[in-house]
Amino acid sequence: MKVQNKNIVVTGGGGGMGRQLVLALLNKGAKVAAIDINKEALEETVSLAGPNGSNLSYFVLDITNNFAVVETVELIVAKFKTIDGLINNAGIIQAFVGVNELDYDKIERVFNVNFWGTLYLTKTLLPHLLSRPEAHIVNVSSMGGFMSFPTQTIYGASKAAVKILTEGLYAELKDTKVRVTVIHPGAIATNITVNSGLDGPKVDADSSAKDGMALSPVIAADLIIRAMEKNKFRATVGKDAWVLDKLYRLSPKIATNFIGKMMKKSLGQQK
Repeated sequence: MKVQNKNIVVTGGGGGMGRQLVLALLNKGAKVAAIDINKEALEETVSLAGPNGSNLSYFVLDITNNFAVVETVELIVAKFKTIDGLINNAGIIQAFVGVNELDYDKIERVFNVNFWGTLYLTKTLLPHLLSRPEAHIVNVSSMGGFMSFPTQTIYGASKAAVKILTEGLYAELKDTKVRVTVIHPGAIATNITVNSGLDGPKVDADSSAKDGMALSPVIAADLIIRAMEKNKFRATVGKDAWVLDKLYRLSPKIATNFIGKMMKKSLGQQK
C-alpha cells in the first residue's frame, strides 16, 4: 500500500524509530496520528514536522489500557474520518537479567506494552481497516522475536508473540484488502533502554550510527515504510538482523549459543 494520501496511526511516535516513522510518512504525503504515553515527546515530534505539521495529530495514550485505547481510537476516527494503516512500533525491553531475577510485575509490564498494546490497537482498529479499499498493518517485532537473547528472554518472548500474532493475522486477512507485515529490526540507535525505565546513558543516534554500533532510526524507518509499500510478509531491518536470521535458519542451537556468548561478553564489558 502506497502511503501517500493515506491516514496512518503510529504508536511510539514520541521518539526513536517511531518519531522517524512519523516524519518519514509525513514527507511521503501521508496524514499521521502519532500515539505515545509521553506528551512532551509528542510535542517535540510535532515541532520537528515543520511544514508537514498540519498533517500530524498526536494522542497521548497508555496502550496497555484497553479502555483508553478504544476511547482514543474513537477520537482518531472522529478526527481523520478514515484509517488506512497502523504501525505498531511502541515497545520496551527488560532489565538485562535472567528470568529468575525478574519480578512478575516487570515481566507483565513488558508483555503489556509489547504484546497487549499491539493487540489492543490492532483489534480496535481492524474493523475500520477492513472497511477501506486497501489498508495495511505493520507490527514491529525484533530479531529477539525469532531467536533467543539471554537476559532479554521475556522481551524476546513478547516479540515472538507479536511475530505469531502478525503471521496469524496475515493468514486470516489474506482474502481481504488488509495487508499485514511483520518487521524484525536489529540494533537501532534509540533510547529504548532509558525509555523502558532502565538505567543507562542516553543514545546519540547520529554518533551510534556513524560508529557502526547500531542502525540509524532514520534508515530503519525508511526500510519499514518500504516494506509496507511493497506489501512484504516480513522484513529484517539491519545487517545484524539479516545475518542472525540466516544463522538461526541454519542451526537454531548454534545461533543460540553464539548469541549467548556475545551477550555474556557484552554484559561483562559493561560492569
